[in-house]
Amino acid sequence: MIANSPEAEKFKEQGNEQFKLSNFQKAIEFYTAGIETATGNQRLLCLSNRAFAHIKMENYGLAIIDADEILKENSGFIKAYYRKGSAYFMLGKFDDARKEFKKADSLTQGKDEDIQAKLKQIKQAIFEREFAKSIERPDEASEPIDIKDIYVEQGYDGPRIDNDISEVTPEWCEKLMNHFKDQKKLHKKYAVMILQKVGEILKSQQNVVEYNIPKDLEFTVCGDTHGQYFDLLNIFKINGNPSIKRPYLFNGDFVDRGSWSVEVIMTLFAWKVCNPDIMHLTRGNHESRNMNKLYGFEGEVKHKYDDKVYELFQTVFNYLPLAYTLSKQVMVVHGGLFSNDGVTINELQKLNRFRDIPEGGPMADMLWSDPIKQNGRHPSKRGISISFGPDIAHKFLNENGLSLLVRSHEMKDQGYEVEADGRVITIFSAPNYCDQMKNKGAFIIFKGGEMKPKFVQFDAVEHPKLPPMAYARNYGMFM
Repeated sequence: MIANSPEAEKFKEQGNEQFKLSNFQKAIEFYTAGIETATGNQRLLCLSNRAFAHIKMENYGLAIIDADEILKENSGFIKAYYRKGSAYFMLGKFDDARKEFKKADSLTQGKDEDIQAKLKQIKQAIFEREFAKSIERPDEASEPIDIKDIYVEQGYDGPRIDNDISEVTPEWCEKLMNHFKDQKKLHKKYAVMILQKVGEILKSQQNVVEYNIPKDLEFTVCGDTHGQYFDLLNIFKINGNPSIKRPYLFNGDFVDRGSWSVEVIMTLFAWKVCNPDIMHLTRGNHESRNMNKLYGFEGEVKHKYDDKVYELFQTVFNYLPLAYTLSKQVMVVHGGLFSNDGVTINELQKLNRFRDIPEGGPMADMLWSDPIKQNGRHPSKRGISISFGPDIAHKFLNENGLSLLVRSHEMKDQGYEVEADGRVITIFSAPNYCDQMKNKGAFIIFKGGEMKPKFVQFDAVEHPKLPPMAYARNYGMFM
C-alpha cells in the first residue's frame, strides 16, 4: 500500500475548506496542488473533488476530463462515473448521463438512493425530450396567442395597455419595475403584447447589429444578469434608467439560475418596446430551450404563466441578434470567437440565427467559447465549442478592423477581466452569482468619440428569500 502524502492531504483539506465556503476556483487550485503531489487513491480523491468543483464552476468539459483520468487508473471508482454523469446532464446530454449513472448504479448494486434518484430524473428528462420531438412541427410556427381571448381581472393593479403598444412609455416601464419589485406579476395579456412586439423588433435586426455611439454620449454594456432582478434594479439605480442619453446593451444570459428571470427579461423587453434605441440585447447561451429546461426558466415561466407563453419566449429568443459592433471599433458578443480562422463580420451576417442554438459551428462558438491565456485553440472547459488564445483574438480583431472584443459568459471575482494585451474584456453583471460566489458585478461605459472602457463595479443587494433555481424541478441536484 502506498502511504498518503501529508503535503497532498493538506492541500486536499484546504481545497475542501474553500469548497465549503463556495470559493470554488480557490478550491480547484488547492486540489490541483494535491494532484501534483499525491499518488494512488489519494490522487484520485483530489481529482474527484476537483471535478466536483469544476461542475460548480460550470466547467463541465474539465470535470469530464478529470473523471476520465480517474477511470484510466481505477475503473471501479464510483464517484468518477457520478461526476461524469452530472456533467453530461448539465450539458443536456441525457443519454450520456444515463450511461454513466447506470455504471455507478451497477457498482453499488442498486443500493445508492441518490444514484437511483438521479436515474429517475434522467429518465424523465429523456421522456420529455422524446415527447417534445414526437409533437414537433418544424415547418410551422408555434400556435399564436390571441390577446383578445385573454381576460384581465378587475382586481389587477399592475400596469395596463388599454389600446396599443405605444402606451409602453418610460413611465410605464418604471411602474412595471416597481410592480415586479413588490413581487407581483405582469398580467399575461400585457406580457404577451410585449413579447409579440419585441419579437417584431428583434426579428428585423441584423445578426451583428452595427451601432454608432454618438460623440459625447455614454453607452453602457452589461454582462450576464441571470434572473437576479434586484441586482438589475441596482444597476439602474447606480447608472440611471435607460434613456436617449443613457442607452444600454445587455449581452445575453438574462435568464436561468436566478429565480426572477421572468422579471428580468420582461423589464428589458419592455424598455426595448418603449424605445428600441435605448435598450439593446444580444443572445446568450442560456436563451435556449435546453438550458431553460435545466436551469429554471422553463419551470418559472410555466409557474407564472403557462406553456404557450413559454413557447412564445422561445420564439423571441430565436430572434435575438448574435452580436453588436460599436462605432466600428468594439465587437460585443456573449461567448467569443471561432473554431476556424478567417471568419468575417460579413459572413456572420449570413448565418441563419432564427433557430435554437446548434451544438457546433460559428453560432455556437459566438455564444459558448471562452478566452484563455495560452495561444492557439484548445478544447473547451465547458464541453461545448473551444477556448481561444490571445493570438486568435488579435488575428480576428485585426482582420475585421476592430480594436476590442467585449464578451460575458463567465463569472469574474471583480465583475470583469481584461486579457489579450487589453483587447479582450469579460464583463459579468450578476454579483454574488447564485447567492454563493461572492463576486462583484460590473458594467462598462463607453463614451462616443473616445471608445475607451470605463468599469463600474457594484455589490449584490438583498432580495426576497427565494433560492436560485427555485423552479428547476430538482435538476439542481446534479450540481
